[in-house]
Amino acid sequence: MKIIKYKKGSKGLYKVELDDGRSLALYEEVILKFNLLLTKEILETDLSDIEKYNLECDVYYVALNSLKSRFKSVYDTKEYLLKKEYPLDLVEMAVDKLVSQGYLNDRSYAKGFINNKMVTSNMGPNKIRKELLEHKISLDIINEELVVFEEELQLEKINKIVDKLIRSNHTRGGFVLKKKITNDLVMLGYDVDLINKVISEYDFSNDKDMVKKEYDKLYKRLSRKYSGNELEYKIKEKLYQKGLYYEE
Repeated sequence: MKIIKYKKGSKGLYKVELDDGRSLALYEEVILKFNLLLTKEILETDLSDIEKYNLECDVYYVALNSLKSRFKSVYDTKEYLLKKEYPLDLVEMAVDKLVSQGYLNDRSYAKGFINNKMVTSNMGPNKIRKELLEHKISLDIINEELVVFEEELQLEKINKIVDKLIRSNHTRGGFVLKKKITNDLVMLGYDVDLINKVISEYDFSNDKDMVKKEYDKLYKRLSRKYSGNELEYKIKEKLYQKGLYYEE
């Protein structure tokens, strides 16, 4: 098969037109490897090797281009390529090549992930660790890189979160509010010991104005159904569930 024309396309591909009417989209590496520029001919016996090497290049460049938009872990990159239904052996070959070239590095991924979450989110180290494990980063790497999330910074973040939660909770107080804030911070990935250290410095006694406001709201709603001592009991029961205590 004679090559009658080369035409440069996008993404590093060349359209190679053959004298039998067929055309191939080949990477430059394929053209050079099989010396097609000089011979200007493709033997039928070489065609399968050319197509296989071209697919190998395709897997590599698809993976490389995906890293330009979002940095990925080794595992993420493999999964990305496998979802595109590339053969496993070519996926592993492409990933190994990217690792050896430094484009893929789980330690760098972990470092960048941790720094990003520290700056842009309220995540604590435990949640960061959990998310990195989901990307199949080794626990040793995670723990080694998480040392940058120092206790002082964690305490600063916990204080800000507690302040915000107290300001935004207008219907809870006392032990209920304290429990909610503690649970929220645990869910965000902070250690209970650090949480308690911060929480112990806050006063969770009831704000009288807030309690009165909640009492009036409950009175208005429950008085349609209850009256007298039963009404008072129901109101105080609801207030207690919110961690609030009403004193006349």
